[in-house]
Amino acid sequence: MPGMTLYDKLVATHTVARLDAEHVLLYVDLHIMNEYTSPQAFSGLAARGRRTLRPGQQMAVVDHVIPTHPVPAALRTIQDEASALQAANLKRNCREHGVALFDTTDPLQGIEHVIAPEHGMIRPGMVVLCGDSHTTTYGALGALGFGIGTSEVEHILATQALVYRVARNLRIRVDGRLGAGVTAKDLVIHVVHRIGAQGARGHAVEYCGAAIDALSAEARMTLCNMTVEAGARAALVAPDATTVDYVCAHAPDLRGEAGDQARAYWATLVSDADARFDIEHRLDAASIAPYVTWGTSPDQAMPVDGCVPDPSAAHDALARLALQKAVDYIGLAPGTPIAGVPVDRVFIGSCTNGRIEDLRAVAEVVRGRKVAPGVRAMVVPGSGAVRRQAEQEGIAALLAEAGFEWRQPGCSMCLAMNDDVLRPGERCASTTNRNFEGRQGRGGRTHLMSPAMAAAAALTGRIVDVRTLPASGQATRSLPS
Repeated sequence: MPGMTLYDKLVATHTVARLDAEHVLLYVDLHIMNEYTSPQAFSGLAARGRRTLRPGQQMAVVDHVIPTHPVPAALRTIQDEASALQAANLKRNCREHGVALFDTTDPLQGIEHVIAPEHGMIRPGMVVLCGDSHTTTYGALGALGFGIGTSEVEHILATQALVYRVARNLRIRVDGRLGAGVTAKDLVIHVVHRIGAQGARGHAVEYCGAAIDALSAEARMTLCNMTVEAGARAALVAPDATTVDYVCAHAPDLRGEAGDQARAYWATLVSDADARFDIEHRLDAASIAPYVTWGTSPDQAMPVDGCVPDPSAAHDALARLALQKAVDYIGLAPGTPIAGVPVDRVFIGSCTNGRIEDLRAVAEVVRGRKVAPGVRAMVVPGSGAVRRQAEQEGIAALLAEAGFEWRQPGCSMCLAMNDDVLRPGERCASTTNRNFEGRQGRGGRTHLMSPAMAAAAALTGRIVDVRTLPASGQATRSLPS
């Protein structure tokens, strides 16, 4: 009998019952909620006269609809009536069911996928679910995380378990090391571009290889977060010393014997040497350049020295139609070099790139420079804790001096569910995870890239290869035109 993959082990240790050849009843260690996918679930519980079975294994946060205006946290308010109602309903439901809530004015409020790891809630070996597709983020710490729908939210509240269809296994090995100026964001955009938006459909993806080993825990979160854009049902990195150091630094209860026991268990969370994967890919990290999306799907991407493709060159009519639609929406002619395309807005933040490591990378690019005239650039930290740390390290002051807006935490311009939106026709260099039509505002045009690349776009007013910028601190006039 072949060995087990890491994914297989996580499913096996949380299987309450085998339902049939494809489905199990899966136990859930932690369930995370937000204001927009939970109201119907709580209403369903009330209609059936049920209570939350295990309130202590739930956590909620207001993050998608909250404005990020730079006012003190205690004064944050949601002016939009529908959004305010969503937040008020979540607060009432959490109070009635005894669920912990990071509310609008909580100084620790932030994006759900940022605050959960930073508060030590995510640990190797867990199953963590949330009504948000980017729950795959938690695989960076060796936890099985995936998004669920509203009806499933209700089921977990009532039973702490989920009827779950088991995924197949896909492994991506990344050999070598990423080059200077190339990040985990570039790597994951490259992966999504290479295997396609459906390339991991129905699979749990496990990353391994020297390049993955070299990534920080936060960089692995970026990688796992955006792997869902290839259709993955989960993304995982086996726990190692980097994982242990991160988790123990954020989980003060893991001391003494409890910590020793946890680390001994985490060491078993690896794929067996003879484990079988249904699909395997192998990549060379050294060959990957900074990546930028050009179209309206995360897989419509290219190295920064690439050009917008010609739809007429597509292999079939359906592909030609999809490419033509993307080209028309994004407003770039086929053959246009992506480097040099002017931008109106720059957004740095989101559950993909709103962590302190991301903001440090931005600061290194920005130091001693100014945002280009005519560009509106926003930095939105992923949490109150990240915001405070950036202020303590001088990052916030550096960015403000350069002309960036320093905002309060939240999902912000990742999606058009709050008042941080693009106007029709505006072009944005964005560190978010999706570039769909209207994702950041009706008629808005989004180009996904790394924090360093977005910072470079803010400084030059156009998409540019961050590796071509002169050494930090040189005069702004020496930047590429």
